[in-house]
Amino acid sequence: MKNDTIMVTGATGMLGREVLERVRRTGRPVRALTRGTALPDDAGVDWYTGDLTTGAGLDEALAGVRTVIHCASDIRHFKNDVPGLRHLLEAGKRAGVEHVVNISIVGVDRIPYPYFRVKLECERLLASSDTGWTNLRATQFPALLDLAFGALSKLPVVLVPSGTDCQPADAGEVADRLVELALGAPAGRVPDFAGPTVYPATRLAKDWLHATGKRRAVLPVRIPGRIGAAWRAGHLTTPGHALGRRTWEEYLAKRVAR
Repeated sequence: MKNDTIMVTGATGMLGREVLERVRRTGRPVRALTRGTALPDDAGVDWYTGDLTTGAGLDEALAGVRTVIHCASDIRHFKNDVPGLRHLLEAGKRAGVEHVVNISIVGVDRIPYPYFRVKLECERLLASSDTGWTNLRATQFPALLDLAFGALSKLPVVLVPSGTDCQPADAGEVADRLVELALGAPAGRVPDFAGPTVYPATRLAKDWLHATGKRRAVLPVRIPGRIGAAWRAGHLTTPGHALGRRTWEEYLAKRVAR
């Protein structure tokens, strides 16, 4: 019998939760990886404890898995992402994993932001592996912008980078694409996935403030150096790959309705 089991890493995260739900709908056997030892009682999903940082538990978790959708990342400790992927690939090779689908970020090769550099290193590690792979870059998730504006709005004014555009992509739609890719053959780097509309960062901030009922001024700030230059050059966006349908306005309307 052909093994069709799909493993989702980062299954408790913002994107991982969306991916896990969609894998469940495929009817394929599905596993989920967590660092926690108290495993969820989740019908239809086999949960495993594993630590990507050390590699502990990965052999057991990946035994019998054909495809991995790799969503695990920790922006607070992002330097662990490279060894984490290396451990995943090594354990996957031992287990006979045939396909790793990785999520990355639009602009990782053009914006010298430390987290982006790590994500680019992960892409290179994946491409040099002996395992079949697919890599998808996506633009910013609205929920992450929501968190960022929530933090920025604690100040008397909301500071945003001047001359900078964003192109929010719905996490659910990105999850749909990742699962679609996981059900296919390894494809290497595939076309980027971006939201339907490019917005100035100032516009996103003003929309967020209006939707949340917060009264703050928005102050554009010129970010110096190579990072600021890359942002102003539009490298956070990819208008030619506006594959998403759900808009920032729809996200805010749903947020307000909750």
